[in-house]
Amino acid sequence: MSRPAQAFEGLCHPQIGFRCLKVAVLFGLMALGACGAGGFSLEKAEVDSSLLTSKVPDNTGASTDANRLADQVTIRNAVSSADVEGLNGQGIPWANPETGSRGTITALAESNERGVLCRRFAASRESFDGVTLFKGEICAAGAGTWQMLAFEPV
Repeated sequence: MSRPAQAFEGLCHPQIGFRCLKVAVLFGLMALGACGAGGFSLEKAEVDSSLLTSKVPDNTGASTDANRLADQVTIRNAVSSADVEGLNGQGIPWANPETGSRGTITALAESNERGVLCRRFAASRESFDGVTLFKGEICAAGAGTWQMLAFEPV
């Protein structure tokens, strides 16, 4: 008896042998062929009316600007309270739970031009609308307050 027939020895009658395997394969191919016999046609395709879509509101730009301003205040507060000498080149992580944004402040440098203490920095902002890198500058405005002079995307 051949090796393929030996594999099916208990399943098929020994005189039939290899024919049993051929018939099983033939029935399997016929079943697969029957599944694809109808084919696919764009004419037969129907619109799925259960899906609903809608337009994104036009005021998303306004909320994004409000979030950016809130994040700008958070970054300004982090830069103004940082110990520039103690950082040793490390970044300052920041997060704004109000907007869900976060990032890192890097390249923090302090200068004292015209008798005014200023700090330049780079900051990353990770938010729901993407990741953006900003460069900015804040300066001391007196009485412990700081003013953002520049905050622009790179």
